[in-house]
Amino acid sequence: MRVKGGTVRHANRKRIMKRAEGYFGGHRRLYKTAKEAVLRADAYAFNGRKERKQDYRKLWIRRISAACKAEGISYSKFMFGMKLANIELNRKMLSELAGTNPTEFHNLAETAKKAIADNEKKAA
Repeated sequence: MRVKGGTVRHANRKRIMKRAEGYFGGHRRLYKTAKEAVLRADAYAFNGRKERKQDYRKLWIRRISAACKAEGISYSKFMFGMKLANIELNRKMLSELAGTNPTEFHNLAETAKKAIADNEKKAA
């Protein structure tokens, strides 16, 4: 006698159909279409988690760049100056500082400018 996977198969179908609740039309009602929709949704969710990290990094860079322009220095020169001054703050924290504590960010910008100036003196 052939085993058709009764309870296991039913449980798998039930799990897929449960995840497809709220989908439109046959994507909710028909097992085969629901399975495809759930697989595709998982792929989009996976990619979305990666994209969210990229989006946040872009946002932080934009905020830092705007604060740098107010201080009269470009973003790239600011980051170079931070590296020369051995200040290791990540972009998320720099963005927070720029938004919530402008005086501290001003001090960092001045430190970065000074480090760049010192580096240019050494090179000359």
